[in-house]
Amino acid sequence: MNTPFLSIIIPAHNEEKRLPATLKKIQAFLETQPYRAEVLVVENGSHDRTWEVAQSFTKEMPCLRAVHETQRGKGLAVRRGMLEARGEYRFFADADLSMPIEEVNRFIPPALPTVEVAIASREAPGAVRYDEPAYRHLIGRIFNSMVRWTALPGLQDTQCGFKCFRGDVAERVFPLQTFPGMSFDVEVLFIARRMGYQIIEIPIPWYFDPDSRVRLIDDSLRMAIDLLTIQRNARRGLYDAPPKSTAA
Repeated sequence: MNTPFLSIIIPAHNEEKRLPATLKKIQAFLETQPYRAEVLVVENGSHDRTWEVAQSFTKEMPCLRAVHETQRGKGLAVRRGMLEARGEYRFFADADLSMPIEEVNRFIPPALPTVEVAIASREAPGAVRYDEPAYRHLIGRIFNSMVRWTALPGLQDTQCGFKCFRGDVAERVFPLQTFPGMSFDVEVLFIARRMGYQIIEIPIPWYFDPDSRVRLIDDSLRMAIDLLTIQRNARRGLYDAPPKSTAA
């Protein structure tokens, strides 16, 4: 079986309403691309028809795989998808496509020839936010300041839900991920940087979705505690991986 050039992973919890439009947009986009791609929808712990919707689309999207994860947690869903994917490059995307899917080509070759880890940024020069309430932006900036101080100096936006990992990088980083929930972004980027991989921020257009699942205050407090856990895990050696293989 030929290795796909690109894998697109979509974590999906209670997404029966948004998922059909998202998959149609992705399908239309991929039909215009010169490379081979696969799409994985990882449904986890939904109480609606997300799983049935994902399964139904496999009939009209040959490149789509639906993956069922019984436990809830975005981090858990992304980890499952990144490790089950086969692509040379593995890109995970929020189900609301608040970043237009057409932007994905900016995260992979040839636009980004030497990518190891590339993350979407709403703060890098050239990024544009549309319709986001000011209070959400403020709280997000406070949290990202905490991330820079404690875990990832220099990165302006670790929480945007669109990130690309080269396949071999994903296969070294994601087995060491421990957080099942929202803080997984910071953790996997911390692990990647600890391993010496370069992380590039790509400025994007980003459209606020009023149906966002983020519980701004509760999730921010939980994630602040998780930043301390990341430091503790690092001291305990939980993020130490075997050396990179040098086999031909």
